[in-house]
Amino acid sequence: MSEANVGSLLEKEDGVEHRDDPAVRIAALELQLEHAQKLTALGELAGTTTHEFNNVLMTVINYAKMGLRHKDDATRQKAFEKILAAATRASKITGTILGVAKNRKNRLEPTDLTGLVEDTLLLLEREMNKYRIAVEKIFRPVPEVMAEGNRIQQVILNLLINARQAMPDGGRLALKIDYDAESDMVDLVVRDFGCGIPKERLPRIFEPYFSTKSGPDESGKGGTGLGLALCKRVIEEHYGRIRVDSALGKGTAFTLKLPVARRTGPAC
Repeated sequence: MSEANVGSLLEKEDGVEHRDDPAVRIAALELQLEHAQKLTALGELAGTTTHEFNNVLMTVINYAKMGLRHKDDATRQKAFEKILAAATRASKITGTILGVAKNRKNRLEPTDLTGLVEDTLLLLEREMNKYRIAVEKIFRPVPEVMAEGNRIQQVILNLLINARQAMPDGGRLALKIDYDAESDMVDLVVRDFGCGIPKERLPRIFEPYFSTKSGPDESGKGGTGLGLALCKRVIEEHYGRIRVDSALGKGTAFTLKLPVARRTGPAC
């Protein structure tokens, strides 16, 4: 349920106050919890991307100095090209952060799922490198999905961080995006090759406050038991599905299925 919908439910309708309605109160609290998790993720990303942004600035500074030192056209051309590439990357990083931070429209709309995944990977690139995670991507051409971009990106961010945490000594993270013609949905698979989840715990991982982690890792992430429960709720509110497959010592795969966006063209 979007913030706008919750707000309207809390207002009076035909003179009836809805604030004491338990269902409405629960919906409002769930929304606040989701918003708090989003702010926490933004804080973590700000710390991660600050280091990456500083690296970009150093690239710009160093090539600017090189261009000033050398007068020949070839060297200056190379310096300008490197500066342009670094500045473009910096713009992409800040644009993605702002996209996560701002409130997009609180309604389902045609959304590029592949673009959301790519943007989220950009924000986590330094963290993946730090923990020696090799990211493998198989992204098929797929139609747009019906989604609230911010909320789905939060789910993707949560799953990618979980996958990274499952491989504390480094490893391989496989991502796949494909179209499932039978269900008319777009599938996103996030597959790690880490420790895996015990079979007896799998039925409970989407329960609120249930966690397979003992607490936050050295990066300060994880251990609340709220992430996957919120992920499941968000996906179901998008009329989608989320599935998990896991085996001890072999890793875990989360599959998201989201409905394809249908556009109505002009009548012929």
